[in-house]
Amino acid sequence: MYLGLDLGTSELKALLLADDHRIVALARAPLTVSRPHPLWSEQLPSQWWEALETAMAALRRSNAEALSAVRAIGLSGQMHGAVALDANGQVLRPAILWNDGRSAAQCDELTALVPHLGDITGNLAMPGFTAPKLLWMRTHEPELFARTASVLLPKDWLRFMLSGMRASDMSDASGTLWLDVAARDWSDEILAACGLSRRNMPELVEGSAVAGRLKPELAARWGLPAGIPIAGGGGDNAASAVGMGLVSAGQGFVSLGTSGVIFVCGDRFAPDPPRAVHAFCHALPGRWHQMSVMLSASSAVTWAARTFGLGNEAALFAAAATVDANGRRQAPFFLPYLSGERSPHNDANAQGVLFGLTHAHGPAEIAYAVAEGVSFGLRDGLDTLEKPSGDLLLVGGGARSTWWARLLADILQVPLAACEGGEAGGALGAARLAWLADGASEAAVCLQPPVRQRFDPDASARDVFTVRHLRFKALYAALRSSFAAASA
Repeated sequence: MYLGLDLGTSELKALLLADDHRIVALARAPLTVSRPHPLWSEQLPSQWWEALETAMAALRRSNAEALSAVRAIGLSGQMHGAVALDANGQVLRPAILWNDGRSAAQCDELTALVPHLGDITGNLAMPGFTAPKLLWMRTHEPELFARTASVLLPKDWLRFMLSGMRASDMSDASGTLWLDVAARDWSDEILAACGLSRRNMPELVEGSAVAGRLKPELAARWGLPAGIPIAGGGGDNAASAVGMGLVSAGQGFVSLGTSGVIFVCGDRFAPDPPRAVHAFCHALPGRWHQMSVMLSASSAVTWAARTFGLGNEAALFAAAATVDANGRRQAPFFLPYLSGERSPHNDANAQGVLFGLTHAHGPAEIAYAVAEGVSFGLRDGLDTLEKPSGDLLLVGGGARSTWWARLLADILQVPLAACEGGEAGGALGAARLAWLADGASEAAVCLQPPVRQRFDPDASARDVFTVRHLRFKALYAALRSSFAAASA
């Protein structure tokens, strides 16, 4: 039995995986995001620990025998978040999250300090990454910055609490802007530009390697064997890929979580910073991946369902599904940039927009526009990546909607497949990485789960969506300078 812990933005998942690939149990605990100022997004790490305690208590109540058979733990989590610790390992301030946009000026500063940044990291400097957050602290919270002895990513802070070890895996570390992604090692030059050094960084390991062992007191409290190993794990997207068996070049997925991601595996480092493509290490040795990331995907759907009185996401999709083909042609447009945008625009000032409303439009048309707008944002990202081979698999909570999956296949013009366990995302991948750390082979562990349903693009809808996608892109282009002016 293997335990996968996935620290998301809106919830923490704890998954038990048997060595016959059965998901034995999945416990969830909700999380909330604090937004004390415009562009800010923070969470208290203590909230993550409370969520972990809640999830583990639920698993022990329902699956005590399975917990007692766990051989290793794997970790997955939201990327880029900055957890600053003092010399005693105490958290200095709330964690600054991946969707925090306050550090745009620091991105310019870092790019000026290291002009060849993209050659080293494979990525543009964006506010979501970790390095600009520490530069922001150096400017705006100098006393806290001076007391910062180490910086951990969210899942790696959980590791520290679980084992006492400061370590990170290559995939998650790729999202800091401190990693030489081709060399799979920290970049001393970029660390120095941020006023940091290797002594402030965790030890680097591969995602399938052992990186810490569970503290005896926690093992006793949760009913786990004492001293079991903790795998290096992975950033949420790389872990999701492992969970779906996507470990070979050309394989990929679409993640419909809080953010929206298109992920394509590769066997080489393939950076493309000018198009805001992310080029990261995979969670397995000797592999990399390309990725496009939009900041508001399912979170935009949740916002719209709440704001327009549609109840929940399922109700929004049900309303959107009532809009017929003619209604689609006349529907308003939605720019889904509620938290700014990363790929492909790298625009922290971008904002959400409903455009083209008339008296003829009601809640159903708005619901449709939101689902379509998020899908167009994902299409923008797909167009920047190396072409995937075969189906893109669906992962994340948004993968539960059959209607949205069909719409997305039509807009992406790529076949999509929903697999068993796709909703479990990074938690399943974390459990598989634990299995690998326990000595199993990739061939035995990294299998693609059975396909539950395929969604082929509807060729008859292609022309309509091509026209609407062009109008969607033109709308953002026309408004970009207005977004910047409004922010100023």
